[in-house]
Amino acid sequence: MPRLFGTDGVRGLANHDLTVELSLGLAQAAAVVLGKGRVADGRRASGRRPVAVVARDPRVSGEFISAAVAAGLASSGVDIYDAGVIPTPALAFLVADFEADFGVMISASHNPAPDNGIKFFARGGTKLPDIVEDRIEAALAEPKLAPDGIEVGHIRRFSDAEDRYVVHLVSTLPHRLDGIHVVLDCAHGAASGVSPDVFALAGAKVTVLGAEPDGYNINDGVGSTHLDKLAAAVLEHGADLGIAHDGDADRCLAIDHLGRVVDGDQIMAVLALSMKERGTLTDDTLVATVMSNLGLRVAMREHGISVLQTSVGDRYVLEALNEKGLALGGEQSGHVIMSEFATTGDGILTGLHLVSEMARTGKSLAELASVMTVYPQILVNVRGVDRERVHTDEVLAAAVQAAEAELGETGRVLLRASGTEPLVRVMVEAADQATADRLAHALADVVRERLAL
Repeated sequence: MPRLFGTDGVRGLANHDLTVELSLGLAQAAAVVLGKGRVADGRRASGRRPVAVVARDPRVSGEFISAAVAAGLASSGVDIYDAGVIPTPALAFLVADFEADFGVMISASHNPAPDNGIKFFARGGTKLPDIVEDRIEAALAEPKLAPDGIEVGHIRRFSDAEDRYVVHLVSTLPHRLDGIHVVLDCAHGAASGVSPDVFALAGAKVTVLGAEPDGYNINDGVGSTHLDKLAAAVLEHGADLGIAHDGDADRCLAIDHLGRVVDGDQIMAVLALSMKERGTLTDDTLVATVMSNLGLRVAMREHGISVLQTSVGDRYVLEALNEKGLALGGEQSGHVIMSEFATTGDGILTGLHLVSEMARTGKSLAELASVMTVYPQILVNVRGVDRERVHTDEVLAAAVQAAEAELGETGRVLLRASGTEPLVRVMVEAADQATADRLAHALADVVRERLAL
């Protein structure tokens, strides 16, 4: 049976894959695993009820899922502080700042509106390791806590949740943003009520797109997965740059003043060089995933910065940051973790520090991003195949080896089963786009032929 938790929590089509019953059960299981001081009869040895912060993005299904989660937690003896609609990194910050026992974020991030997800954060605002998620999954089949009387949990509104997060973000900035015009695309998501205010408070001139969530329009033609409108707006308004978030605002991608995309790898390159110059890049090391562009590693090597590589997923980047005591890491997709200020990817924080570096240096984003040459890269998503066999099929392995032999030192191949969607990702980098396209589509054909369901 496939694992319930993917690379970023439990995610699927709301009311079909992610049902009220599953949401309730996950909350009850999390209370067993993450609640502190449980004793045999379900009462708390610590003398107090555990505390959880719950939040969601604005998609409509989050309303009934959050109600189910709150019911599952409160009926298991957990006090809940409902933070409403806020970004995922805000939830992570609040768990730490409020000294809660754990947190629950209801979001499907960049996925379309019909999807939703549940992800848990441990004490301190960190994502759960696989072993703890496995314990929660196992607890779904175990007896639930059933306290009564004064042991039943309260559900309270976290009235100053957004304000706490805004104050935190502004406090992290090394340089104000005065004089810089930024267009913000909030993806009709959780950033809509926070990002414009924070950038304005930090001194930027702000033009806003995609900040009118109605529960159904999250990520619909806007945000970090749809950059065309942002690029057009930057050119139309003569802005210095654009910043795009995804639905739960844990990502940041950018558009320079010429309308060109600046991805997560380029953003990390800019931040890494800035932090090295200011002496805050621990061990002169950046953490990146196997999906990061080869050009990032080349650029970092040229500037005396080591790159530590991890599996895909900001949780794995975070594990490496914590294990090695490092300061910066992230993904090409725009999940960037600045561990001095955050315990997870934070798109608003990342955007603020990117613009701050422009203000500090007086350089355009195009100038800053030019430190890295982006190697041509193509990613082909192959649906309707058996993800479990992606690394065991011998014919597919031989095709990959042949492609790698052709590329030599000028490129690379990566096949990966998605942790959040039912598909296999085929990625090829090469010295030229034609070679990358040809090899990627040829390998995708082999995946379809060999792994078809």
